[in-house]
Amino acid sequence: MRILCTNDDGIHAPGLKVIEEIARALSDDVWIVAPELDQSGVSHSLSLNDPLRLREVGPRHFAVRGTPTDCVIMGARHILGAKLPDVVLSGVNKGRNVAEDVVYSGTIAGALEGTILGLPSFALSQEFSIATRDKPSWDTALKFGPQIVRKVLEAGVPKNTVINVNFPSCAPDAVKGIVVTRQGKRNLGFLKVDERRDGRGNPYFWIGFDRAAALDVPDEGTDLAALAAHYVSVTPLRLDRTDEAFSGKLGDILR
Repeated sequence: MRILCTNDDGIHAPGLKVIEEIARALSDDVWIVAPELDQSGVSHSLSLNDPLRLREVGPRHFAVRGTPTDCVIMGARHILGAKLPDVVLSGVNKGRNVAEDVVYSGTIAGALEGTILGLPSFALSQEFSIATRDKPSWDTALKFGPQIVRKVLEAGVPKNTVINVNFPSCAPDAVKGIVVTRQGKRNLGFLKVDERRDGRGNPYFWIGFDRAAALDVPDEGTDLAALAAHYVSVTPLRLDRTDEAFSGKLGDILR
């Protein structure tokens, strides 16, 4: 099995070493193609107006001056040659990718690009808390990642579906189990704009996240609820975002 690994935290991110270990627990044909720089929050952006710079940093390890989407395309269509990868693993992201994160996440986008190319694809993310921000529990991802990927591959990943896996912020032996979840939703105030002043008194801004949103009680069955209860969350996400329920009503309205 040929595995292509990428991420959005960059070629030197510790989580990339974790995804490589997960991949090597499944196969010895592992390739790493990751962004040269941190690309967190770039979503599914594709570099069309800038050239892609490719640098080999080690055997089967490549850095691309571009986005996670660029990396998967470069890996599958150029670096690996005629033999496509059998699976794409994106991550392990430092920080969870749940709820609205899936819209912004470069980690999710890397896996989605694999899905677009017709490949079984997984996004893997390790949640951290305030206390573990500088030292996430990578061992949790290492323990549960290989078995999840293996079992899902054996069952078969539906076409146009990406598997979003999030590991809770706790030690492996504190994990209560693995649950299949749906995408959750935070309250509307989780995004904020932080205004500051530079040395000349001119304003500049940071987009940030309101910690108070983390205090909300998440709906049962969601990715948010699973992580809060120390379960590994596995959410199948569809590439097709058509609202089938509203399509019929919309057709009647516009008829």
